Amino acid sequence: MSNWECEWPLGSVAERHLRDPGFDSRRVLLHEVDRPTLVLGSAQRDGRWVPDEGRLQSAGCDLVRRRSGGGGVLLRPGHVFWADVLLPRGDVLWDDDVGRSGLWLGDVWSAVLGGLGLFAEVHRGPLVRGDWSEVVCFAGLGPGEVSVNGRKVVGISQRRSRQGARFQCAALLEWRPQEMVDLFGLKPADRASADLGERAVGLADLLAGDAPSPEELAAAFVAALPTGP
Repeated sequence: MSNWECEWPLGSVAERHLRDPGFDSRRVLLHEVDRPTLVLGSAQRDGRWVPDEGRLQSAGCDLVRRRSGGGGVLLRPGHVFWADVLLPRGDVLWDDDVGRSGLWLGDVWSAVLGGLGLFAEVHRGPLVRGDWSEVVCFAGLGPGEVSVNGRKVVGISQRRSRQGARFQCAALLEWRPQEMVDLFGLKPADRASADLGERAVGLADLLAGDAPSPEELAAAFVAALPTGP
């Protein structure tokens, strides 16, 4: 039996990112994405990393910031599965080393993808940067993040406090790199689009269009979480 509490938070994407979740127990927040929203990492502040209002309006896309680091993630309904994992400090899964602290979660995702017939690898080294990784989350590879055939499928960012850690997971169901190129105005556009296409991949492509729904992926993810004390 799982000892993880599961919640389905309500509210806008911005409200859910800014809300203090508390760390009184192991919890998983399973999020529904109801409209396109570009989520910027906490360090994305200057003009090179923030799309202008015109591009956002043309894409019909909202803009919010998360409190964890990393590059931007485009949450689009049916394209990305978003889940937050809340781990209290002092839990047996806790690790004071930030470079190791998310590896167990990467192993969970590796098991989930393995259940879909995919061989997934968990990155266990230091951050690997790409030309666009300061702007786009899926252009780089951090500890605990998960790839298939060298292309990133699951991104994980982390925010830690005295009470615990909030791991924010984004699993790609579909990957459309040109959308990120257009939103950020990356140049040269052709090279940026090709590079982003080589660095990440969605489950729809890996599984020949037969990707699980967000609900199915949520169920598999919760089932794969470690049990016990």
